Amino acid sequence: MTIDLQRAIEEFSAARARGECFPADYFDRLSLDEAYHIQLALIDRRCAAGERQIGWKVGLTSKAIQEQFGFHEPCFGCILESRPSGHVFAPGELIRPGFETELCVRLGRPLAGEVSMEEVQAAAAVVYPSFEITETRGDPTQIALMMADNAQQRSVILGEPVELAPALRLDQVEARVELNGSVVATGAGAAVLDHPLNSVAWLARKLGAYGRSLQVGDVVMTGSMVRQFPLSPGDRAWASFSDIGTVEVRVA
Repeated sequence: MTIDLQRAIEEFSAARARGECFPADYFDRLSLDEAYHIQLALIDRRCAAGERQIGWKVGLTSKAIQEQFGFHEPCFGCILESRPSGHVFAPGELIRPGFETELCVRLGRPLAGEVSMEEVQAAAAVVYPSFEITETRGDPTQIALMMADNAQQRSVILGEPVELAPALRLDQVEARVELNGSVVATGAGAAVLDHPLNSVAWLARKLGAYGRSLQVGDVVMTGSMVRQFPLSPGDRAWASFSDIGTVEVRVA
């Protein structure tokens, strides 16, 4: 049963204004397509009110994180905030936060619709070691509501950029993830749809169905190489990426 999409957008917007990100009336009712329409409409409203979209996230791209969430296809969300490596979030600033360990690319050329790996490679100007900072703002089993609520996205922590030369094989990049000084995971770029740039191609194709495209300067998070980990007050997360660099974030 389809919903009244415009009414849903209004009700999600009103719910968000009162601090309810997963409106209870929509549990188990939304399709993913409807959820993406709601997400994009809400982001457009936030940007009209003064925020700025700086890029896109692709999520649920590795087997580890798909198994964690019980959902086995990629998803997208919008990025409206980035912070430099070493950023410290204040106590209480985040809602049930977590972090994901990702390679992030910045585009030097636009991409739209069906694109080849060669076109993506040519468009990706630089790559960053990065963390996505997520927020669990509702029931994580409600995947469609999670997508409508911008796919858990809160912020992106960016390390120093590295030029994406052909010799830099992102599928062979190895990540080592530490939480409070202890290694909690290791992963490789190939875990992300076999190659992180496949995420960018998937995104360009997917956005075309919603009349959107990737623009010059867009930041694209390609997806976590390992599972999502929670962040608690006092935590320090750090990751190193072979041939690329490191990234760090803390919660006070």
